[in-house]
Amino acid sequence: MKKNIKTTEAIFPMPVLLIATYNEDGTVDVMNAAWGTMLDRDIVLLNLSENHKTVQNIKRTKAFTISLATAKYVKEADYFGMVSGNNTPDKFAKSKMTTTKSNLVEAPIINELPICLECEFLKFQDDEYSYGVIAKVVNVSCEESVMQDDKVDINALEAIAFDPFTHGYYKVSERVGNAFKDGLELR
Repeated sequence: MKKNIKTTEAIFPMPVLLIATYNEDGTVDVMNAAWGTMLDRDIVLLNLSENHKTVQNIKRTKAFTISLATAKYVKEADYFGMVSGNNTPDKFAKSKMTTTKSNLVEAPIINELPICLECEFLKFQDDEYSYGVIAKVVNVSCEESVMQDDKVDINALEAIAFDPFTHGYYKVSERVGNAFKDGLELR
């Protein structure tokens, strides 16, 4: 029997996305955003309010990057979600992580994280039921160390997901099925 629970954010897993931008002074700002998704094959939506320093930077520079957080950097990812760039402008420097400037967009790429989406800002959506940043993905880069046969190896990547039920982070791993194939048995 199911029991009613007191939560409205009950979709699991939620990706742990690290959104990187440049501040006005050229320093790096990174935030942890679990509320993001793909709208199309090359369009992303980040459900972020305009009061975030990162959103202000995105609107100013018209660009940002998204890196998938990994188990190796869970402390840094959590820190980026706990501390606001509005109050701690040097929060990225405190992480001891490093960046390289993208050649395609005006945004930093976090060197330590193996997958990066480079994005061009399209618009900020704000209406009764949704708000957030919509952007076009212009490039995806991936470290060869987390690839097998020219595809991302999820086990090697060790991406993490956020659990809103317990406020925990979990490593995403172990394939349990084949999309667009296993269900054919039921036809």
